[in-house]
Amino acid sequence: NLPIKDSVAEIKKGISSNQFLIIEGETGSGKTTQIPKICVEMGLGGYGLIGVTQPRRIAARSVAERIADEIESKIGDFVGWQIRFDKQLSSTTTVKVMTDGLLLSEINKNQFLNDYKVIIIDEAHERSLNIDFLLGYLWRIRDKRPDLKVIISSATIDAQKFSRFFNNAPILKVSGRTFPVDIKYLESDEEDESEKLITQSVLTIIQNYDEKDILIFLSTEREIKETLIALKKLRL
Repeated sequence: NLPIKDSVAEIKKGISSNQFLIIEGETGSGKTTQIPKICVEMGLGGYGLIGVTQPRRIAARSVAERIADEIESKIGDFVGWQIRFDKQLSSTTTVKVMTDGLLLSEINKNQFLNDYKVIIIDEAHERSLNIDFLLGYLWRIRDKRPDLKVIISSATIDAQKFSRFFNNAPILKVSGRTFPVDIKYLESDEEDESEKLITQSVLTIIQNYDEKDILIFLSTEREIKETLIALKKLRL
């Protein structure tokens, strides 16, 4: 029950008709977990691996585990993951989730990525060196692997720039969930008062909204640890 379900037919048509496809989906649309499953439904896994890249190792593992759970498969069987120095794969693995750096390293041994039928580059907007090298290389081998499907997916992306690079590849937009958002700015005349403001905000949220999840964004690891200590003192 994800917003992407309304675009499944369009996505299947786009994948069938194009070698390169750009999918722009808002956060919460379900693109990360559902696009690989759509490729499986199309039967593409019968011709080679469906590779899915993630920028970070923890994301590669969690995405693989989520997809495996949704199709009621044991991790490492139909769905597996691989990161540097560790993996959960088998001879039956069809959907392989990995870091973009790992796929880049595979090119040294498999120049044309012959093991893969589909490559899904997720979180492409991060534009790391690994992602940019991968996109450039995949475009370079397009004539040698005309059967290889390449899907570029991201929540926020300069879709037109990517489309131009891939010779005006089509762009599909997938809507995401929208929730009402209230923005409130907290001010303080004192320096280094971020912890105090955060704890006050957390208490206010709890008092007004009962038991809800709270997501706090901070800039550094030090701020995260110090805020965690401050919140523990509240004994919530």
